[in-house]
Amino acid sequence: MENIQKTKAANSTFAICITALFMALNIMMSSFGLPVPGGHLYLNDVIICTAAILLPDAKAAFIVGGVGAFLGDLFFYPTPMFFSLATHGVQALVISYLAHKDGKVSFKGAALGVFIGAIIMVVGYSLGRAFIYSTPHYAYIKLPYQILQAAVGAVGGMLLCFKGGLLASFEKNYLK
Repeated sequence: MENIQKTKAANSTFAICITALFMALNIMMSSFGLPVPGGHLYLNDVIICTAAILLPDAKAAFIVGGVGAFLGDLFFYPTPMFFSLATHGVQALVISYLAHKDGKVSFKGAALGVFIGAIIMVVGYSLGRAFIYSTPHYAYIKLPYQILQAAVGAVGGMLLCFKGGLLASFEKNYLK
């Protein structure tokens, strides 16, 4: 019985560390963007999608996506931080929930999850920008960049997990 409790404690400690690692990566990728005409393209969506596909706990995915994006915005550009918390949190929650059906990660579930997650991200940020800047016009101007960022995040996360071998390695080492 004592061995089982030690194993559960070690696994929960490891899960917290993995969640914190992904959250730190999200914050780091929120700190800089690739310059594109009219703004910047942030790559933290790749981290959010990857973590949500890999992490079997939807609450941990919410923490990585929502809290990580919130802290990244708080440190570097605080205006949209609450919209980031809600939008990226729900995005990660939905991806994790759809990707982890029956205890295993399915490609179809993950693909559906990142597609719906991309829609959540684009709609959430568009509504947030319209509210923050008091004009829907600004949200329309940024819409192509939001769609590009969501698409890069979704495709990047899927490629890292399924083609890059990250999912197989994660399942082998983390989900023992």
